[in-house]
Amino acid sequence: MKQLFILFCFISLIMACGGKATDTKSGTNPYASTEPAATTNPTYDPNRGIGKWTPENLALTANLDAAMADSGLKVREVKCASCHKISGEKLVGPGWKGVTQRRKPEWIMNFITNPDPMISKDPAVQAQLELCLVRMPNQNLSDVEARQILEFMRKNDGVQ
Repeated sequence: MKQLFILFCFISLIMACGGKATDTKSGTNPYASTEPAATTNPTYDPNRGIGKWTPENLALTANLDAAMADSGLKVREVKCASCHKISGEKLVGPGWKGVTQRRKPEWIMNFITNPDPMISKDPAVQAQLELCLVRMPNQNLSDVEARQILEFMRKNDGVQ
């Protein structure tokens, strides 16, 4: 009797999870998205991302601004440390080690100040999302805080 009950539960579970939800009148899936599938935007620049930051208005110097990097560490501890390690190891999101060699500064600034549109359009971010399974939330960083985090990332990657 116990085995029959377990078999019944198993079959019920399979039936509940399987199959397609369709509207019996039209034969369509009522849960399907009516929005078109995401496509690559031909005007999207994967080196810059989406946002106001460009190489011209970012104006990085070759040398590290140590005071700004120290402030960036403090911002990181409050807003970023729960998801990102400074090593290359993944926590919730990817580790930060080497990010300034993989990404241009304007891309980093645009992503940390404007993550939602970039998650929707950037193929590399979408691939990372498949690995991490969690969207980066918009932390509402000020421009100064974002710049401080970028400077901390540069220090973390060995810029002197």
